[in-house]
Amino acid sequence: MQPQPKAAGSPLVEVWGDTANPRHLACAIVIGGALSLAAFAIASRILTELVRTPELARAYAMLAGLAGCVLAGFICACLFKPKRVVTEDSGTDASSATAAAAREQALDRLAEESGGLGTMADLPAATVQELRELQLYELFAARERGAMAAGHADVAIPDADAAAAPARPNAA
Repeated sequence: MQPQPKAAGSPLVEVWGDTANPRHLACAIVIGGALSLAAFAIASRILTELVRTPELARAYAMLAGLAGCVLAGFICACLFKPKRVVTEDSGTDASSATAAAAREQALDRLAEESGGLGTMADLPAATVQELRELQLYELFAARERGAMAAGHADVAIPDADAAAAPARPNAA
């Protein structure tokens, strides 16, 4: 766990790659432990009288304890809202250049891990629309144009009008 300063003044910690308030984290651990142990104990007591073998009663009681964990997770999610604030600067300063470089690195990793990014023409219309809504279409399209210029892509990128048109069925 690494403390992170929060703008409002309360310290935050990083746990398993997520940001949390230490006080809320402690409360969530107590709630989770209390609910899961209570569910296990109650189910164990009830099931030992109802089930023929103690092993089966214990197994079902552990399942009830697991249900208590899930219930505790739901309760804690309602009680303790996310602490992370994500902002994206759309300016044209140095931070924007850094963000563009980070996006290019992410695309490089994605292409490397998946064996290539494919072409925009292969995407269904719904996916193209979603990329446009997320303002990612131009990023992928520019990448594909660069690959075509370098001789790495075979299919042309559809223009804005063609991408907005409904997809035609395959004539296979």
